[in-house]
Amino acid sequence: MEEEAPANEEFTFHTVGEQLKAERERREWTLETVAEKTRIPMRHLESIEKSQFSKMPGSTYTIGFARSYAKAMELDDAKLIVQLRGEMSDAGVAGHHIPSQDYEPADPSSVPSKMLAWTAAIIAILMISGFFIWRNSISSDPVIEAPVSPPVTEAGTAAQNPAATPAAPNTGGQVVITATDAVWLKIYDADNKRLFEAEMKAGQSYNVPADANGPMIVTGRPDMLKITVGGTEIPPLGDGSQTIADVGVSAAALAARAQEQQSAGGPAAPPPSGGQ
Repeated sequence: MEEEAPANEEFTFHTVGEQLKAERERREWTLETVAEKTRIPMRHLESIEKSQFSKMPGSTYTIGFARSYAKAMELDDAKLIVQLRGEMSDAGVAGHHIPSQDYEPADPSSVPSKMLAWTAAIIAILMISGFFIWRNSISSDPVIEAPVSPPVTEAGTAAQNPAATPAAPNTGGQVVITATDAVWLKIYDADNKRLFEAEMKAGQSYNVPADANGPMIVTGRPDMLKITVGGTEIPPLGDGSQTIADVGVSAAALAARAQEQQSAGGPAAPPPSGGQ
């Protein structure tokens, strides 16, 4: 009677998280090192290594973060993502939508240029103003002819009336975050206490508590959010080309951010997401 061969340890199944962790430890890298190189929050890296998919913000982020982690370890990311999808399915995360295509960061070229939009708006205003000036100049009412003033006088008058500086947001006003399209976001305070987390639909709003302790936001599509402070809209927190995290959304923080952008003469770049 033939003896049954002992199981070969080489065929022992390892999860994607275990494989990533093993390669990280082989390189003698810490999670902080991986977070710095991939710009992925350290708590998400820990969840991936432990296969704790329910702690991730969604399937899209789980797949995208795992792919970036695998590339940093110089592993076969395509093979690992296929295995990861199976693990997520077995873990019963059907409530999370798993896209048919792999997650890739948003292409900045696909995001409409904010400067182009502002330029178009200014041109439209000038055209409308010019139309009304022209209508007034051809009025049929009789007028008394007067000496023609030199053109330089009009220029000098215009120079004496510079465009008004946009009003700064009220540091004590209510902060309202409104989704312009479907977008996931999480609001938490300085103690990492979750204040709000959901995938908002277009038109839905969230009022940030005025007494919150240093409220901050994490989202992958900051360009899909309209934020107002006391009714005054502020520039977007990012262009959607990367995930933002630990960005302050208190009235004071947003007012300071808007003031900084006005002083710099343009929108500031969104801070890179980092671990906590």
